[in-house]
Amino acid sequence: MKLKSLSAIRRICSLLLLVALSITPLAQFHGHRDAIATTTKTANIKPYSAKPSKEALRWADKELRRMSVDEKIGQLICVAVNATFLNQDSDAYKALRHQVEDNHVGGIILFRGPVYESVLLMNRMQQLARYPLLISADLEAGSGMRFDDTVNLPWNMAVGATDNPVYARRQGALTAHEARALGVQQIYAPVADVNNNAANPVINVRSYGEDPAQVGRFVSAFIEGVQANGVIATAKHFPGHGDTATDSHRGLPEIDVSRERLNAIELVPFQAAVKSGVGAVMTGHIGIPRIDSTAVYPLPRDVKLGPIDTDEGGEVVVEKGTMPTTLSPIINGILRRDLGFNGLIVTDAMSMSGLTLYFTQEEASVRALEAGADLLLKPADPDAAFRGVRDAVFKGRLKEQRIDESVRRVLAAKYDLGLVTQRVTPLDAIDINVGGKESTELAKEIAEHAITLVRNDENLVPLTSLKSNARIFNLAITNGDDRLWIANSFTAAMARFGRRVETIVLDDRSSEEEVRKALDHAKNADLVIASLYGRVRTGQARSVALPEPGAKALSTLIANKTPLVGVSFGNPYLLLSFPQLRTYLVAYGDMPSLQQAAAGALSGHIDITGKLPISLPGLYPRGAGLQLKAASM
Repeated sequence: MKLKSLSAIRRICSLLLLVALSITPLAQFHGHRDAIATTTKTANIKPYSAKPSKEALRWADKELRRMSVDEKIGQLICVAVNATFLNQDSDAYKALRHQVEDNHVGGIILFRGPVYESVLLMNRMQQLARYPLLISADLEAGSGMRFDDTVNLPWNMAVGATDNPVYARRQGALTAHEARALGVQQIYAPVADVNNNAANPVINVRSYGEDPAQVGRFVSAFIEGVQANGVIATAKHFPGHGDTATDSHRGLPEIDVSRERLNAIELVPFQAAVKSGVGAVMTGHIGIPRIDSTAVYPLPRDVKLGPIDTDEGGEVVVEKGTMPTTLSPIINGILRRDLGFNGLIVTDAMSMSGLTLYFTQEEASVRALEAGADLLLKPADPDAAFRGVRDAVFKGRLKEQRIDESVRRVLAAKYDLGLVTQRVTPLDAIDINVGGKESTELAKEIAEHAITLVRNDENLVPLTSLKSNARIFNLAITNGDDRLWIANSFTAAMARFGRRVETIVLDDRSSEEEVRKALDHAKNADLVIASLYGRVRTGQARSVALPEPGAKALSTLIANKTPLVGVSFGNPYLLLSFPQLRTYLVAYGDMPSLQQAAAGALSGHIDITGKLPISLPGLYPRGAGLQLKAASM
């Protein structure tokens, strides 16, 4: 046989093998591993219950009896990956394989990545793992939050602005359906934080609002939607990250309140979550000094890790803090005992500065398990986390019985998720189940019911009083590195509604000359729209704020009494910084659906029905919102 022909045959065989792996999971595993059933359907997925089935507990107990200590410890670690194409000889692939095969990790959390590369990589890891991997992702805003080319659903605060928990339930159900099609069995949502601090730099629109009972209703509805569709919902960030002024990605926040105050505000949504049968709760790296006053001090510079979830200049270091909840008896004392939660407890990312400034990965991992956590999420150094827990077990600091308690919960959850019989995700069902018409229509429906007209003192909204050929200038101000495209969804939608707008984008790199150019364009316009993209930027010092060049331009326009409509495509509290802004519309996010809905509201094509789920202190109470009917077209 000729070499060229042999090579062609080999390529064909390789292609056939890849197709087989994509559609039909492998059924042969080392040793005693259970065979994996072959299926390309997601319809057989069962609802998830926080109470393990008898069969799940029997299987977990059977496996526990034959697991080594190392295998048990590994089940409590969840490593992170930004999935991309990885050749199996690459260092990145080998590093992930090391965690799965050598450290026996129990799960992987997916961050931003392409759809098929993410699923295929997870399938490879599932094939290598002795026990099924629990795949998770932060899908607070649907699949689009982590998977390229899928649909971003509106933020929670937009859902809260609809005043309709049914939307939370539908969003949860859709998110879970798409998650399972993407090979994800646990989502780190809903955010159960009560955002009662206008200066909060990290929660903001990720929260449903500031009223504890209302937040609890939306949290419960989302959980019901998720778990009815066979995915574990995770309420976060216990005991509540809403009244903080420090981002735990950057430092260690504290909430200096009493237990009575916690009971009245922060804990209410978590109580609702537990009552709804939530499968998991995530703890926050938050000090509660009146509950646990144990002092913590920064590590020496030669011992602490460099910043991972922020940059060196972004870290917020205090000389003395108090024990973060993740490592505190608060977990067992309040969450387990007082709230009666018996499901999985997962830490927030162990790589965040709220922990790494004060503890090594070895020590933080041991303390988290001592406190009652079941899963160590995203260690900055998984080998160190594994090593620290292993040493603690062999030295007697951590009893193997304590490890077994958490491993039993993890294994039982995997069984009830169906991972023992089906751990590999079929690729041929993804484009049927993910990012389709149902996703775009739900995003559109929520967005159109969320748009909130807070102030309309000059009756500029809707824009129907403007002539069809009126000059409209759009001053877009962004705190992201996205000046080339951030306003495209809004301007395209305005054009579809018959309003062509000229746009200039200002960010923190904009020069004085660019600011002057923007103001010159504003002078020649009949109306100026200020599109305010001050959004949550976790780990960044300028989160939720507007950059200085844009803020300066906006202040000048207000002072000049320019006909001006402000639209917040993010932080709803921006009016507090510009209280003289006489027209103010809130969209709660920059998702395409929200930008398009804002254009529809301004143009008079949709009803404006949203209500503020938060107050604007000194200006407007929670529930404010002018209600306008769509103009006759």
